[in-house]
Amino acid sequence: MRTDSQPPPPRRDSSPDDPACGVAAPAVCGPLRRAVFTLAIPVLGEQLLNSLVGVFDVFLAGQISVDATAAIGLAAYVAWLISMLFMLVGTGTTALVSRSAGAGRRTQANHFSNQSLGLAAGMGIVAAAMIYVLAPTFAGLQNMAGARYDTVVRYLRIEGMGHVFTSVTLVGAAALRGVGDMRTPLKVLTVVNVVNIIVSYAFVFGAGPVPELGIDGIIIGTVTGRVIGGLLIAGVFIRGRSGLKVDFAALKPIPESARRILRIGGPAALDGLVMWTGHFIYLKLIAHLAEGTLGAAYYAAHIVAVRIEAFTYLPAVAYATATATIVGQSLGARDHKRAIGAGHEAVLQCGVLAVVLTALYFLGADLIFAVMQEDSLVNFVGPPAMRLLAFYQVFLTTSIVYVGALRGAGDTRFPVLLTIVSVGCVRLPLGYLGGYVLEWGLMGAWMGMCGDMTVRAVLAALRFGHGKWLHTKV
Repeated sequence: MRTDSQPPPPRRDSSPDDPACGVAAPAVCGPLRRAVFTLAIPVLGEQLLNSLVGVFDVFLAGQISVDATAAIGLAAYVAWLISMLFMLVGTGTTALVSRSAGAGRRTQANHFSNQSLGLAAGMGIVAAAMIYVLAPTFAGLQNMAGARYDTVVRYLRIEGMGHVFTSVTLVGAAALRGVGDMRTPLKVLTVVNVVNIIVSYAFVFGAGPVPELGIDGIIIGTVTGRVIGGLLIAGVFIRGRSGLKVDFAALKPIPESARRILRIGGPAALDGLVMWTGHFIYLKLIAHLAEGTLGAAYYAAHIVAVRIEAFTYLPAVAYATATATIVGQSLGARDHKRAIGAGHEAVLQCGVLAVVLTALYFLGADLIFAVMQEDSLVNFVGPPAMRLLAFYQVFLTTSIVYVGALRGAGDTRFPVLLTIVSVGCVRLPLGYLGGYVLEWGLMGAWMGMCGDMTVRAVLAALRFGHGKWLHTKV
């Protein structure tokens, strides 16, 4: 990422008669409010489906055992870590493809999409191997032993195989979104999630000739969905879609193109790695809040609440994705005013949803836990902490959307510093203070999480408002 201090280039007219409208509508054309909403809705549908699958997996695990819930929760954190590796390619892909599309350079956009798919395939294989080797370490770091340890290690290793296909799905979707095609990833991931739910349910409880496999059924459903997703995205690019089509010769990384993709995505991946490390340490803190059944209840309650909070997190990611596309294409079309307006409009729209969810989380905390868990101790310690968390949803959405806008412009270094400050200097120290020093249990530990969200929102808003990101060179 490089910046300059030159005045912004002349603003491109974004009227429907603009030639760019035939290339990147609605990202650089038409009413901004409608553009943000139109691009966000398909991704929102996709993210809500992902959230439902995550909640459904936790629900299934809750019907099996507390150990199963722990395995699902840790697997989600490991999957998040692996997504950081894929972000190394995905973030650079969206920034370069959207900038090229906004400037009307479709051949260049297709070139970067092919380079990204080639890189993604290699990273998927690396990710699967890494999870297999590190699965025992992950389980050990979370204070797991005995049957729980064995369950978690087996779950992680089998589920990790699916990431070979997940890499292609995520990076391919990033390229399609870069040209403003939000609907194709939605269709693909709808199939993935529906298959995941059906197969998981069938193998967990048994159905007809399908055997009852318990927690292994959840693994089978997850891996099956991921394999299908990778194959479908590959099929989309082989047939060609939205000006993007596989050129098998171009899949082999070209050093200069690969460097451009990784130079933009590198800081984003580092940001994700720093955040994941902080969250993993924080999860370890949760795991050691108490011994015995109370400690297991705290851990399970945390997993349930984080999964439910995905109904806030994932829509925010959807708006961040839509904003990144509009910002990237608007900068490619030299329309700085539209790029700035897109960030503010997305925060406003997503903030309305956050307010609604605040009320639902606060008022429905007891019901949520009663549905998600059969363990009475989990249902006792979880709701009070979730009511505290409810009041920080607007801060969560604000930080995610503004950071997404910055990444869409290629400004990927600032979020790294933001994560170091918010996680390293706020979440972990405050979590330790509330959970261990003050001995306030799960609610005390969550002081750190709430403080993290607040600091991130304020600093991200200040960075976006400053406008330095408008001059980022990709």
